[in-house]
Amino acid sequence: MNIPAVHRAARPSRIFPFALFLVFLASVILATVASAGETAAIDSGDTAWVLMSAALVLLMIPGLAFFYGGLVRKKNVLSILMQCFMLMGVITIQWIVVGYTLSFGTDIGGVIGGMDFFGMRNVGIGANPAFSETIPHQAFMIFQAMFAIITPALIVGAFAERMKFAAFLVFSVLWSTLVYDPVCHWVWGGGFLGGDGALDFAGGTVVHVNAGAAALAAALVLGKRKTYPEKTSPPHNLPFAVLGAGLLWFGWFGFNAGSALSAGTLAANAFVVTHVATAAAGLTWALLDWLIHTRPTVLGLITGIIAGLVAITPAAGFVNIMGSVWIGIGSSAICYFMVMYVKEKLGYDDSLDAFGVHGMGGIWGALATGLFATTAVNADGADGLFYGNAGQFLIQIKAVVVTMVYSFVVSVLLLKLVGLFMPLRADDKEERIGLDVTEHREAGYTLID
Repeated sequence: MNIPAVHRAARPSRIFPFALFLVFLASVILATVASAGETAAIDSGDTAWVLMSAALVLLMIPGLAFFYGGLVRKKNVLSILMQCFMLMGVITIQWIVVGYTLSFGTDIGGVIGGMDFFGMRNVGIGANPAFSETIPHQAFMIFQAMFAIITPALIVGAFAERMKFAAFLVFSVLWSTLVYDPVCHWVWGGGFLGGDGALDFAGGTVVHVNAGAAALAAALVLGKRKTYPEKTSPPHNLPFAVLGAGLLWFGWFGFNAGSALSAGTLAANAFVVTHVATAAAGLTWALLDWLIHTRPTVLGLITGIIAGLVAITPAAGFVNIMGSVWIGIGSSAICYFMVMYVKEKLGYDDSLDAFGVHGMGGIWGALATGLFATTAVNADGADGLFYGNAGQFLIQIKAVVVTMVYSFVVSVLLLKLVGLFMPLRADDKEERIGLDVTEHREAGYTLID
């Protein structure tokens, strides 16, 4: 593409990417410590299922990129794709060096994991019975890596079209290390929330509540887009967004059913309720559009689909089919109200409704798990309020509140910290031109508006 001279002259400093490259090399060197494997019986079927599920979760990241990319203006589509795909690289390195051990290393005070797995030390091809006796430790590690990658990618929707790429990278690495990894440990790695009995089968709290709180923090710290709300632009390519939603729905079967860590009845239940809740949620949003605004819309339908996928995530291994229907209906009703009315009333600019859908959907899903959970599905879980156990609902409330407060506060502090050392937000001219050209010297289309 022929870049105008004014843009060719405004080249970003090469100091940051060079420093990032040095950090990358240092991380690789640290990660070359020899791995020690454990010995246990490996089941080929379970291993195949978990590896396939990991691949499905990875596919969700391009799906998210297309979903978000189709919703922004055409001058920012590549910036969204770049952010999502860059996280596939940078968070993978962060995970194998330090993220995995902080999340799943030996528990230290219920708060953080130890250095057992630093640089992939002790992460071998044998099973680690602490996680699963039938799959290789490496399979568990890489499956969890995909969750670590997609979680900061969800936050992108809150600051779309206005955050500088260098600041985005630094914030994402810091956030993954200081927010995602500790919360993951609290719930899944032997920390205090899991110890209290909090139920989160596949990431309602760890992924969606966590990312949703950070998204709200980012929207508030960065402020509104220059044209918001006086001039809002429709999605520049709705078919892209539909494609992204379809890839997310497909990949989500790995996200939820893969969290069973075996190819058995629990995975089957998680697969079925994931589909049913998503179908119920998409239908509910379309009907609400039809009743309130007289027309069902494609954008509404795919937004409802995402809301349903989010809400069923924590519950997939704990609820039955009819419970999943109510979770799907509730997710669309709650997220619809949040996106269509509450956001406008409060006036914050969550560009692509990352908090309105992922945050609120995750909150509802986590709480609904405390309502609809039944040991008839998973004997290792607990019954919820509707099955006679009010205590589980209270535990779910605690997990949501703790995660929300911690993620929001630390996210605000990290954004402020990053802003002290580099520009956090694109200036007026860069925002008007678009981040594709100003940040990456590329454009997705010949014409930009």
